[in-house]
Amino acid sequence: MEELDQMVMRMVFENYGVEKYYDSLTESVTRTLGFIKYKEPQNTVSTCNALDRHTDKTFTTILHQNHVKGLEIKTKDDQWLGFDYSPSSFIFLAADALQVWSNDRIPSCIHQVHISENETRTRYSFGLFTFYDKTINVPEELVDEEHPLRYKPLNIFEYLKANVGHGGELSIKAYCGI
Repeated sequence: MEELDQMVMRMVFENYGVEKYYDSLTESVTRTLGFIKYKEPQNTVSTCNALDRHTDKTFTTILHQNHVKGLEIKTKDDQWLGFDYSPSSFIFLAADALQVWSNDRIPSCIHQVHISENETRTRYSFGLFTFYDKTINVPEELVDEEHPLRYKPLNIFEYLKANVGHGGELSIKAYCGI
């Protein structure tokens, strides 16, 4: 999962023509691997909101799930799209710090987990959560007339602390948006 994260991020940096920043940003990285067990429906009448809608407070997230469906991703036109995956799939999600770094070119992925009342198996996933230990700045190449600077520099760990103080409800734009 770490190699996948590195490969995708290198491709993103190269796509935006800012690969010169890749090594300096990624030289100090913290990755956390989490094993997540989701709550199950309590009855057979409705779906279970196993994880409320949110964005991840990291730079990127990679998920690998068991065979129980439930992940939903919000599209640009405010529709919820269920993600149907194969057992060998990994899901790469842009998170809040990547939105800052890209100056809103890559929005943080809004997602949630709903489990069907018909599902009898427990839903699990592995998540690789990537944090950059350095202050994240928008590369000057990503600021222009069409994309004026939208964020102050971000220390992701300070953002996490501030989010705890706000019950996890503090958006990245409220925290460091201009």
